[in-house]
Amino acid sequence: MTVPAPGLPARVRIHEVGARDGLQNEKSTVPVEVKAEFIHRLAAAGLTTIEATSFVHPRWVPQLADAEQLLPLIADVRADLPVLVPNERGLDRAVEQGVRRIAVFGSATETFAARNLNRTVDESLAMFEPVVARARDAKMHVRGYLSMCFGDPWEGAVPVAQVVRVAKALLDLGCDELSLGDTIGTATPGHVRALLSGLNEEGVGTDRIGVHFHDTYGQALANTLAALQHGVTTVDASAGGLGGCPYAKSATGNLATEDLVWMLDGLGIETGVDLNALTATSVWMAEQLGRPSPSRTVRALSHKE
Repeated sequence: MTVPAPGLPARVRIHEVGARDGLQNEKSTVPVEVKAEFIHRLAAAGLTTIEATSFVHPRWVPQLADAEQLLPLIADVRADLPVLVPNERGLDRAVEQGVRRIAVFGSATETFAARNLNRTVDESLAMFEPVVARARDAKMHVRGYLSMCFGDPWEGAVPVAQVVRVAKALLDLGCDELSLGDTIGTATPGHVRALLSGLNEEGVGTDRIGVHFHDTYGQALANTLAALQHGVTTVDASAGGLGGCPYAKSATGNLATEDLVWMLDGLGIETGVDLNALTATSVWMAEQLGRPSPSRTVRALSHKE
């Protein structure tokens, strides 16, 4: 039953991350033809933004070493296909492939920055500066990911002011939008509202913010609803709940796209996504990976008589 609730947006754009954030955490490498078919199926289900791959050095993320082989196979996909680039070399590779949308990946905490980027937070921002500048000069759309926005496995709870400082710095570099990452899944709704309010107070409009929740403690949907109530209209999710973070072992899977769509459908919020087609896609992908999907909605819909 569709029962709208007051104070929520009429439409939400889902930023699908399963093909990149989901598959980068797999122990085995998924064949490039399977990745291409996955992306085609996601687009056919109605997803309009599908993060395709990453141009990180293959030594760090070997599961996505086939980026140059993948992109020609999905050139016919009618969706935005952003890619993650870590530095100028990654941007060079993306430009060579004709990519029009990129993302950079920063950290709100020093420990994660050191472990993930081998730099301090400020040094990583300096590394992103020429990447973002060159991308903007080339009229590319730039997304800034900010990880560890709520909790860090080494540093604990992350102060709102600390996150706001780094978030503003990323946007000041020229990022078009910012994705706030709950990398280890420790956020709760009040914390989400506090961070969004803190960003607003420093002049960051909610229209430039997306949210990226992990479901470690079962809070991802509750946190998403809190963000929607605050006016957020871009939500990251991963088909079938694939993914985690290879640099944070306590990070479990992303918010499942099907679980998100089930909630949004029930609230009467438009997404353009066909839930049955998406579920079938995740069931198919689970078969390729040799294990069932962790998404509760996928399990419920795929086991109906």
